[in-house]
Amino acid sequence: MNNRALTYDDILLIPRYSEIKSRSYIDLRTKLSRNYGLLTPYVASCMDTVCDSRMAMKMMELGGVGCIHRFMCVTSQCNEVNKVKKFMVDNHMEEQWKIHTEWHTNIPQIPIMVAIGVSEDDIVRAERLVECGANVLLIDVAHGHHKNVKLMLNKLFSILPTHVDIIAGNISTIQSAKDLCEWGADGLRVGIGGGSLCTTRVQTGHGIPNVTSIISCVKGERDGGTIPVMADGGIRNSGDIAKALAVGAECVMLGSLLAGTKESPGNIVERLDGSLYKRYRGSASLETKSTHNQSTKHIEGESTTIPFKGSVSYIVEKLNDGLKSALSYSGCRTINEFNKNSGWVEITNSGMLESKPHLL
Repeated sequence: MNNRALTYDDILLIPRYSEIKSRSYIDLRTKLSRNYGLLTPYVASCMDTVCDSRMAMKMMELGGVGCIHRFMCVTSQCNEVNKVKKFMVDNHMEEQWKIHTEWHTNIPQIPIMVAIGVSEDDIVRAERLVECGANVLLIDVAHGHHKNVKLMLNKLFSILPTHVDIIAGNISTIQSAKDLCEWGADGLRVGIGGGSLCTTRVQTGHGIPNVTSIISCVKGERDGGTIPVMADGGIRNSGDIAKALAVGAECVMLGSLLAGTKESPGNIVERLDGSLYKRYRGSASLETKSTHNQSTKHIEGESTTIPFKGSVSYIVEKLNDGLKSALSYSGCRTINEFNKNSGWVEITNSGMLESKPHLL
């Protein structure tokens, strides 16, 4: 295979005739998995410097979801789930979460999402997390088109209650999407090697640029949108989110955009000049593996510090503004319409430069 593949900077969406009088009419509700929906299409990444219970609770308030990372013992991760569940009950979040009824049947409306691995211990972890209230599990591995994921899906579906959805990935090809759907996955996490701190493509030479990955996996999803696609990696702004949704994703996983916020795990560090920073590290980085006493072989990520950004509320508000504008440019009122009716063109390097502020 030696085909041309595209990422976000390689395309622009085509403006279309619109009758949308106000961006306030635009509905950002979407699907997270087969049976769970979101009010906004944002998933906080399951990285240990992005999402624990604090981020998950804030994302719930904002209509998205946080995937609680797995780099902790089972008891600690269960405690994180308990905090989110208590927050949901104490703050009557059900009143805010009014999701299209066709997306669920007698299933709790609000997703409580957690990451697990594929080891034998993760089977016990999954059972305990579900007992605590988790209802969406993400099999969090770098290469999701793998026998270990197939076996894990089979085991989980044989022991977990039917109201639990399982999202699997990461994947990037038509065949991988077909196989994961056949294996029973309730959602697909798409993107290999495109994260801001990921070095998979450098270390292994493997990966497919993100736009082509999404298009391929949407084609491979056999059931016509029943199994939603989550775009993961390489998203830097609302324009990238719009492009991911326009080519078929139903939601996006965000790492660097949400890292460095008040709600992300980690301490705020003040430098001598008074500037504030937080740590941000890839899940396969040496720092992450060393911190959690994992094998320090097969390093495929980096670590860094990023400026402190304040509350994640501000970031999500700006993303909502940009995304609603994007839908209005395409004449679409919903993400479902945007999935089906958007058009795009491939651009040159000159077109990419022209697309960004170029006088400053």
